[in-house]
This record gives sequence, structure tokens and C-alpha cells, in this order.
Amino acid sequence: MTPRTNCPCGLPDPYEKCCGRYHSGDAAPTAEALMRSRYTAFVRLDAPYLLRTWHPRTRPAAPLDLDPGTRWTGLEILDTGGGSAFHSAGTVTFRASYQGGAIHERSRFERVDGAWVYLDGEFLD
Repeated sequence: MTPRTNCPCGLPDPYEKCCGRYHSGDAAPTAEALMRSRYTAFVRLDAPYLLRTWHPRTRPAAPLDLDPGTRWTGLEILDTGGGSAFHSAGTVTFRASYQGGAIHERSRFERVDGAWVYLDGEFLD
């Protein structure tokens, strides 16, 4: 029997039942779910998913250059605002840790054609 491993986003489900379903095409139901799936995309070096879930107004034109040497070690959701099925915008404040440091950010999300997308973020600390 294969040992069960939790999704990189920190939730107890395995990747396939958690962020993997969003990476495969299902829409994230909340801004927090999208944030978690984007963190997991960084862990898995899934640049196409990151670009697909980036707001068209703020999406980078050049390909993303993800560093395969970065070792992501955990995601902590610190606060959320809006971002549910009843909202058109939301924020997620988080700390994403990597070997040697952490990113503390308040990200903004909006719906585009009904789907949550990352708009931009403000670094904290």
C-alpha cells in the first residue's frame, strides 16, 4: 500500500483530491482555494497553471521563470476577506515558507467570467 501524502497546500487531502483537481481544470470555488492551488503550482513548477489563473490585466507577458532550486516548505493562511461564492473579489493574507526564508503577502483576487483569478499582491513585513 502506498503511503498517503497530504497536498503541498497544507490541507489533509492528497494532491489529486485537493489542488490537483484545480490544476486539471476544475474551477477553484473560493479565493482561498485558488491561493492554495497557486502555492501548490509553485511547489510543482506548474507555470501554465499560474499564468492561466492570473488576471488578464496583471498577467506577465513573458514566460514565468520558476526556480527549480526553491524548496517550498509550507503555507500558512493568516486571514481571508470576501472570496466566497457570494463575492466578486477577495483577499488572502498568507505566509509561504521556503528553505531559507518566507514570503508574507496579502493577495487580491477577482472573478473573471465566473472564475477566481489572482489580481496582485502586497508584500508585508
